[in-house]
Amino acid sequence: MDAFYTSVEQRDDPSLRSKPVAVGGHPERRGVVAAASYEARKFGIRSAMSMARALRLCPDLVIVRPDFERYREVSTQVFAIYRSVTSLVEPLSLDEAYLDVTENEWQEPFATTVAKRLKRLIFEQTRLTVSAGVAPNKFLAKIASDWDKPDGLTIIPTGKVEAFLQKLPVEALWGVGPVTAKSLRAAGVVRLVDVRNVDPQILRNAVGSQAHGLQRLAAGIDDRPVIPNRTIKSSGSEHTYPIDLTDRETIESELDRMARLKAEWLTGNKLLARTVTIKVRYSDFTTVTRSHTAAEPTEKAERIAARAKTLLNKTQAGTRPIRLLGVSLHNLASEEDSVTKLNALKLPI
Repeated sequence: MDAFYTSVEQRDDPSLRSKPVAVGGHPERRGVVAAASYEARKFGIRSAMSMARALRLCPDLVIVRPDFERYREVSTQVFAIYRSVTSLVEPLSLDEAYLDVTENEWQEPFATTVAKRLKRLIFEQTRLTVSAGVAPNKFLAKIASDWDKPDGLTIIPTGKVEAFLQKLPVEALWGVGPVTAKSLRAAGVVRLVDVRNVDPQILRNAVGSQAHGLQRLAAGIDDRPVIPNRTIKSSGSEHTYPIDLTDRETIESELDRMARLKAEWLTGNKLLARTVTIKVRYSDFTTVTRSHTAAEPTEKAERIAARAKTLLNKTQAGTRPIRLLGVSLHNLASEEDSVTKLNALKLPI
């Protein structure tokens, strides 16, 4: 879906249309941008950015508090359309999914035709646009879906995979952020296809254990099937900084921002988490993780952020430069499951 949260808000509130809109938290409470309209993106505003910075970039930005219940309703409507065409639907989030349409209810032999019909149906029923990527595998379909937004449709036929790969920068590979890309470019790895021939040790130094997998992707190989009804076991995000972080207050602020963003994700997906894990990579690429598991799961931002900052005390943050920070949540459970278990504990024996 295109700028999903903000598109829903602009659809339902005509006064927001054609204006820069951000869905997210209050800037004075260190809120972050959960989604930005295309009008806001012209100012450089992106998701996961602090709302305070977003306002500096665009003083006229309209900030809307998220309404996850409404987004879930629209998401359910869209996914019902997907599943009316194929049972092989793998959700990635409220607004994104993989579909295997090799066999489909419309008995359409061409995936491109299926994609066009789906786009038309979604717009007719929701008045929202979707961008689609049609390709032989997940990796390529994902890139294609982001290639021409909004309301885009990008097709990569099997016979044109190599030509498409030749056009991509190395940053198109999963796990290659700005800092990693800079080190790879310094080694002569500028394009995605350059990864195929780079010295394996150089690649391992840059991306670690992901090296072999990235070389397969650079060759256009991705054998993962579309898995419907996949159980979400964990969720995390991390950020590599262009300049190493050395100030403890800045590090804590970044970790707090990331933790709160993951808490918003829990709320949006009606999930709770028992385990909070932080990841710290120092300037010399040494990486440590620290975890804490609570007896009761939670989705509360304050609790998750507090646990993340407590875990930071078990690292050398503030005394060693940090190039990457990450926060992930594990041992996830649905809100319904947690309520059922809690009620069971209250039953008399």
